[in-house]
Amino acid sequence: MKTLKRLIDSKLLIACLLISGGVTSSCSDLLKEEPKEIVIENFYQNKSDFDAATNAIYFPLRMIRSEHVAVLSAHTDWGYGRGSRAQYNDFEGFNPTNINAAASRWNSFYQGIRNANLVIEKAPMSEVLTEGEINSYSAEAKFLRALTYFDLVRNWGGVPLRTAENIDLKDVPKSSAEEVYDFILADLEAAEMYLPESAAESGRPTLWAAKTLLADVYLELEEYEMARTKAQEVIDAGAFQLVQIASVDDIREKIFGATLITSSEEIFAFKFTRQTGLGNGLPWILNHPSTGLYNFGGAYAHYGDATNPFHKEWQDGDLRKGLWQVVDFGLGDSTIVNGKYAEPQAVDNTGAGNNLPVYRYPELLLVFAEASARVEGLTEGGLEAVNQVRRRAFGLDPMVASDMDYMMDGLTLEEFLDIVLQEKAYETQFEGKRWLDLKRTGRAEELVMKNKGISIAERHYLWPIPLDELNFNEAMSPADQNPGY
Repeated sequence: MKTLKRLIDSKLLIACLLISGGVTSSCSDLLKEEPKEIVIENFYQNKSDFDAATNAIYFPLRMIRSEHVAVLSAHTDWGYGRGSRAQYNDFEGFNPTNINAAASRWNSFYQGIRNANLVIEKAPMSEVLTEGEINSYSAEAKFLRALTYFDLVRNWGGVPLRTAENIDLKDVPKSSAEEVYDFILADLEAAEMYLPESAAESGRPTLWAAKTLLADVYLELEEYEMARTKAQEVIDAGAFQLVQIASVDDIREKIFGATLITSSEEIFAFKFTRQTGLGNGLPWILNHPSTGLYNFGGAYAHYGDATNPFHKEWQDGDLRKGLWQVVDFGLGDSTIVNGKYAEPQAVDNTGAGNNLPVYRYPELLLVFAEASARVEGLTEGGLEAVNQVRRRAFGLDPMVASDMDYMMDGLTLEEFLDIVLQEKAYETQFEGKRWLDLKRTGRAEELVMKNKGISIAERHYLWPIPLDELNFNEAMSPADQNPGY
């Protein structure tokens, strides 16, 4: 085996941190030692190496997710941000503060991509892993890489495609959105082939997570028949079912609870723990001290307005509406705050234990309903998928027909698509979905004007590419910046 004699430099330290899962104490000693022989190939050989390397993909993606969801929620027709997020409500594009914040999210996404690329590059080179293990590690990394590029392309448009093949290149040109989507689909097709039907541990992607993400990507691309097919495959598998609820507290505890490991409707989620610096930030961002739902008070950095048509038109009795409480903290007696993520035993304001869902079964049902309607028109299957979500929201058995159901008679296709879009907004509040759906369906201007009375500036539809990327990536130029920045 070839060896390399050299001084320990920053790249070696980074490799050590990656393999050790970020434990600095085991790596800092390297910097104190005399030059030695380093066996580079040994960095990525056995299962423990690749377990640590795969875990390293999750860390930056998990840590940025809370803020990413918070920012997307401020872009909506139903939510309002405070402080630095208040400017998102203007729909005029980003100011200098928020341009820097967007750059931070960009950097975290690319850190996750880089770590995925390392696994994808190194796994086939291992002399220890079996073929099955190589395929498994690569599939998990490709799923996470695809998910991350999906976040990037929907918010920034075309971006540099950093891959396992160009991992050593500093300068990578901006790819078109179409090229990014092609790359995402290729990753997901590989992931779909090798991911397991059941995860070895909670929080790992499965075959069904890959199919769900594929359905969502196809929906974004308006390839509705493929979206319907993939969603149908997940439904037919029978691996998931809606959690039955009877109260608002059931939503908080049985679906989003701080001690919940998983649930029957979780398809894929980022996992958090009650540990300083490793918790979900949304309970801190959302909650107000007066609600008692978060033991560190909360920043109440997001709020709603009960006079907003979105909330006024929301049917009473829907338990999801009950997640909102009136709290006047100086903005008027119609101010409402959301208590979806309650955590009364967090260790501090960075240590909330609530998991953060990426895909849940009710969203998959609504993806199926929309895709099937756009392919076949109104069908009993599509209508039933929506009604299951609606029944559950009113505390009913989701599998038993009720007088709350939407009925086929007299319902037009456009009315049905409006229902699906609205049900998804109710179901996925503070999961980072609404703004992306409004853009995808071309309804953003219409519904933001209806519910907030604001017109959207063209430059607000895409986030600015970070200046550091344009300045230091010599394959890009100022001409690659998104319009308006």
